[in-house]
Amino acid sequence: MSEIVNTEQAQAWNGPEGAHWARNQDRWNAVNEGFNEPLLDAAALTEGHRTLDVGCGSGQTTRLAARRAPRGSALGLDLSDPMLAEARSRAAREGIGNVTFQQGDAQAYSFEPGAFDSAISRYGVMFFSDPEAAFRNIGRALRPGGRLAFVCPAEPSRNGWVAAMEALRGILPLGDFDAPGRPGMFSLASADRIRAVLAAAGFSCVAVDPVEADGAWGHGADDAADFLLNTGPGRHFLGQVDTAAQVRARRALTDHLRGHEAADGTVRLRSTSWLVTADRPAGPTAAS
Repeated sequence: MSEIVNTEQAQAWNGPEGAHWARNQDRWNAVNEGFNEPLLDAAALTEGHRTLDVGCGSGQTTRLAARRAPRGSALGLDLSDPMLAEARSRAAREGIGNVTFQQGDAQAYSFEPGAFDSAISRYGVMFFSDPEAAFRNIGRALRPGGRLAFVCPAEPSRNGWVAAMEALRGILPLGDFDAPGRPGMFSLASADRIRAVLAAAGFSCVAVDPVEADGAWGHGADDAADFLLNTGPGRHFLGQVDTAAQVRARRALTDHLRGHEAADGTVRLRSTSWLVTADRPAGPTAAS
């Protein structure tokens, strides 16, 4: 494993949070997979593309990128050993031979300069302790003219799971869990901040466009409520209150989610994200 500088996130994703995501990879893919096609299309992958997947987690987008480039390759990079183990296992079962996975920190990983034609990420770039340094390092890994494409959450109020959690305010001590700016899910919720960070990191032609998708959070309101309350934020907030408040919170969340049950019982919540593309300059101004 290469040098780790983002130690707080490394600890989190190699602890209970990483284990939860690895154990529930299919459920999280059902939540987020509506963004796969827009992301891969934006990356403009060709049959011979060499793709870097940053914060690849359990590797669904890495495997999809590899399938789009049968004469190329895809490398998935993540801090989380539990999720990478799942990624490797799934790739082997699916017989995808042009994909590899590596544990490492994108802020400090020693990429071969210009080794990739594209870098992608589905919800993996919001947790950097130093975003400018991380994107600058990713930029060095791209060939001149290479493309960066990623998806990250837009403003909290535009995401259905946040509205669901907000239904518990007054029962659970939510505080400012969805505050933008700091490392975490909503650190890049501001389009202006994305543009500023990428410009400072040496990227050009930055485009930030909204994209929406309905994610499947469970079958029935009870199941979806259990899943949401077993996420990192859910476990954190439940752990701060007594049993009676936990019961009230679960009941309130279930009631909220009943309004989002489809005819087949699937609970669907709308997520609004930014689809971001940027290029490494092809000329002498490329990041070095």
